Order: sequence, then C-alpha cells, then structure tokens
Amino acid sequence: MPGADGSQIYDDLMRFKPEGWTPNAWATKAGVSRTVWSDMRRHGNPSRRTLEKLLSAAGSSLAEFEALRIGERSTDVASAAGLADRRASAWAHAPLPPLPLVATAMAGEWDGAAAGVELTELHGGEILDRIPRPISLASDQAAYAATIVGDSMWPRFRPGRRVGISPKAPVAIGDDVLVKLRRDSTAGGGDFVLIKELVRRSAGGLRLRQFNPDVTFDVPSAEVAAVEKVLGELV
Repeated sequence: MPGADGSQIYDDLMRFKPEGWTPNAWATKAGVSRTVWSDMRRHGNPSRRTLEKLLSAAGSSLAEFEALRIGERSTDVASAAGLADRRASAWAHAPLPPLPLVATAMAGEWDGAAAGVELTELHGGEILDRIPRPISLASDQAAYAATIVGDSMWPRFRPGRRVGISPKAPVAIGDDVLVKLRRDSTAGGGDFVLIKELVRRSAGGLRLRQFNPDVTFDVPSAEVAAVEKVLGELV
C-alpha cells in the first residue's frame, strides 16, 4: 500500500525500518533532522547522505537499498511485457565480477592528532577473498572491499563489517573517506590509513571527524597520499 504522501522511495525505505522503531525514532537515531525527514516523506527527494545515515542506523547499506529498487523495477518491466518467466534465461544479466576484499589490521593511534584517533593498516596487495559485487559498483572496476577492524566510527560502521571503497568516486564534504597517509608505511608494505568523515577540504589539507571518541582533527596536505570514498557497509 503506498504511503499517505505518495512517496515511493519512502515506501521502499520503510522496508528497511528496524523492528520496534517508529519512523520518527529511526530518523532521530540516524541523526536526520525533523525538517529533512518531513520533506522526504512529502516529496521523496532524500539526499544520498540522508539515505546512508538511515540505512546505516538500520544495519543496512545504500548498495543494498539500490539493488532492491533496481531489481524490482526490472521485474516490473519484464512482467508488464509478459516476459517474467524468461527473466532467468534470455533476459538474465551477466554476473558481475566479484569485489576483492583486501586485508586490514589495527594499527594503534595516529600520533598526528589528538589522542584517541584510530589508525588502520591496509594491505591493498593482499586479497583475502572475492565477494559479491553490489549493483551500485557494477561499472567501478577500481572499487574494493575492506573490513572495519576498530570501533572509532561506531555506530556508523560496526567492527567486523565490510565496506565498499572507491578510489575514483567523487568525494564531497560529509562523505566517509579512507585517507592514505604519505608517511609511516608499514614494514610489510601496507599503508597506514584513516577511515573517517570528511568535514573540510582545502589546499592546506583535510579536516576529519571520528565518532568514538568524537574527535575532529586536521591532516596536512603534505601527509595525504590519497583520499578514497567509503561507500557504506556491504551486506
């Protein structure tokens, strides 16, 4: 049954609402303002950032949400054309190439900022596994997956969960990012990286935020080797 506001995206999103939460409680726990939430319910025009916050609070991801919506639209089109029974054969899409899962490890605290800033060791050349690729990354051949090994970004990212990362996706203020540091390479050939939220970007460097503990800090541009977008948890 369609929502009272006629917003299809709102109806689709409600399928991800955690059991026992009201829609308003969900928005509050996800950090979505009352104004943004009301506008989405009326007009169905949420920003990507709003969707990511809501889905992360629900233990899901934007990739999973988009896959569900794309999959259902494809099914509707096939059914309307009388082709639903052929979908698994003549109309089946070619399987997507798997996503490489690279090795990560805890690396203590970064000494370039205030106490408590968690550092991660990333071994991009060490492929632990190859996992199903989300539809949202179908054309992103540079993308890869990594495992969150600390709790510095809780509750947005949970320890042990895998996230998708794209070195080529455009990065905007408010995005989650993986910052490769130019210094302190590990003896094993890995990189020291910061997985945080991007607060500000300028010629002088980056301002980042982690959530647990809540710390905002600066990374000089001379220490930044690369900035890659973290696309959310993979389910």
